[in-house]
Amino acid sequence: MPITVCRTEHFNAAHRLHNPAWTDERNAQVFGKCNNPNYHGHNYNLTVRLTGDVDPETGYLYDLKRLSDLIKAQVLDRYDHRNLNLDTEEFAHLNPTAENIAVVIWQRLRPHLDARLGLSVTLYETDRNFVEYYG
Repeated sequence: MPITVCRTEHFNAAHRLHNPAWTDERNAQVFGKCNNPNYHGHNYNLTVRLTGDVDPETGYLYDLKRLSDLIKAQVLDRYDHRNLNLDTEEFAHLNPTAENIAVVIWQRLRPHLDARLGLSVTLYETDRNFVEYYG
């Protein structure tokens, strides 16, 4: 019977939402304050969910300490206290919207997990704004 385990982590990062193909006016109109040329930051909350069947030998779906270590290595060490636009290769040419950040995080985690496990990522940009990605 499938079950889901979750791990929540936190990181801080700055970014600027900007489309270089657009005029400054259009960027300001679409992205508003998030287009600030001097960037702005968020205190992101990330929840990673794994879904599958419990291993009858261990009683685990997945060892949550291993999941914590994986998130640290693939996400926190890479994005925490960084400017996503300037300090990361993933967002050098990809607009770091919450949607895109969630997809990139999912893509970084997926290769390290058994294919039998369902993976989803929920990224809270604020307490009221969040995105979910299921792959």
